[in-house]
Amino acid sequence: QVQLVESGGGLVQAGGSLRLSCAASGRTFRNSYMGWFRQAPGKEREFVAAVRWSGTSTYYADSVKGRFTISRDNAKNTVYLQMNSLKPEDTADYYCAVRLGSTYYSDGKMYDYWGQGTQVTVSS
Repeated sequence: QVQLVESGGGLVQAGGSLRLSCAASGRTFRNSYMGWFRQAPGKEREFVAAVRWSGTSTYYADSVKGRFTISRDNAKNTVYLQMNSLKPEDTADYYCAVRLGSTYYSDGKMYDYWGQGTQVTVSS
């Protein structure tokens, strides 16, 4: 059974940084994509970033490009989202997800498993 457990959320001032972690277990993820999504109150879920489990391909939403970095540690089965220069509009619940397939998608509907989420609040 696949499990994804996020951690690292919290309250930070605008301009600050946070690093989110997503520990994955339950199967091998060699031919998968790991993604981060977020959902702010009253808004739809949106794609943030994705990384291919094998290889170096990474993808970002325009709103976070240059500020967020997605990375993975295969040995620890963990994916990270380093968030710098945070803005109040980054405030949301952040979720990691895994897509069991070799094709990249930014549409959350194409992801197979989801974590419970971690809350990020950026104060102005």
